Amino acid sequence: MVEPAGRLICGRSAPDGKPPLDALINPIVLYIACALGAVGVALALPTRGVSWRVPGGILAAGAGGLVVLLMSLNASKSDQLPNLYFYAFAALALGSALRMITHPRPVYSALYFILTIIASSGVYVLLSAEFMAFALIIIYAGAILITYLFVIMLATQAPVEGDEELQADYDAQAREPFIASTIGFVLLAVLTTMIFNGLGALSTPDAGDALKHEARVLQRLPLKVDTVLDDAGLLEDNERVARWSQGGDSFASLDIAGRTLTIENTKTGQTRQTNPEQWPEDLYATNTEMVGYSLLEEHPGAIEIAGVILLMAMLGATVLSRRQVELDEAAKAHEARRLHGSEDPS
Repeated sequence: MVEPAGRLICGRSAPDGKPPLDALINPIVLYIACALGAVGVALALPTRGVSWRVPGGILAAGAGGLVVLLMSLNASKSDQLPNLYFYAFAALALGSALRMITHPRPVYSALYFILTIIASSGVYVLLSAEFMAFALIIIYAGAILITYLFVIMLATQAPVEGDEELQADYDAQAREPFIASTIGFVLLAVLTTMIFNGLGALSTPDAGDALKHEARVLQRLPLKVDTVLDDAGLLEDNERVARWSQGGDSFASLDIAGRTLTIENTKTGQTRQTNPEQWPEDLYATNTEMVGYSLLEEHPGAIEIAGVILLMAMLGATVLSRRQVELDEAAKAHEARRLHGSEDPS
């Protein structure tokens, strides 16, 4: 559950004395719904012969709808009911995700994957996590999906419309559907319990460390700070925030805790100190800027490794497709020789 300040309550009870999960939904009902959802997804997965996709999809959708309905009824009692956009994006994300893993054709599954990513990005926008929303679209719906399509279209032979029997076994039939669904929904139940009930051993982040990190980010954005101060009318002609003497990419004085800055005149070289009352309210580092600098400063290796993995996937798809073309050409040559009587049909 969420406090008025928007922070998740971890390891504490809800205002009415109940554990956070009990305040939203009965855990027994949640676990029963997860069991029904696992059965529904397992039945909806592709299989040869008798198909249970429609009953399985209805069962999985009913289990998810039951959980959403009960959580919404409990949330309405404490005036924490989400807006209608959340329900639209959530329903679209869950439905497209279910269809993504149950569709027998990989290309259509990739398209449903795009729909899942876009709907999930809408939920992130509602949570004011713009960076995560656009990162999902750019990375998953862009780069990673293109890689998937390369692998699917280059390494597989798609049958024509209506020829379901010509599909490969790994596309037409799911392997171990009940085991996979059971493991997935057990993890879902455990993670849901941990998210709402929290872990008592988790420590609260230090506010001083957060301010230091924000100060480091703002020090790399001198043009942004100059623009904010100029829009607030705090900079006179030829003034800017004082830079380091050896370069112009960071500030000489930036105290977020004390809300002070050193401003210099580029012509006279004189400096002056601002007071806390002059600090603009919109002078802060956004979550997009802070996450971006954290990725580039603390985890540059992970980004490079991800790029190498995507490149190797594309190279692997090219190699597999080339091998398939060579085999097809050999089969065509063999069939041509057989038809012309130049080779024994056996």
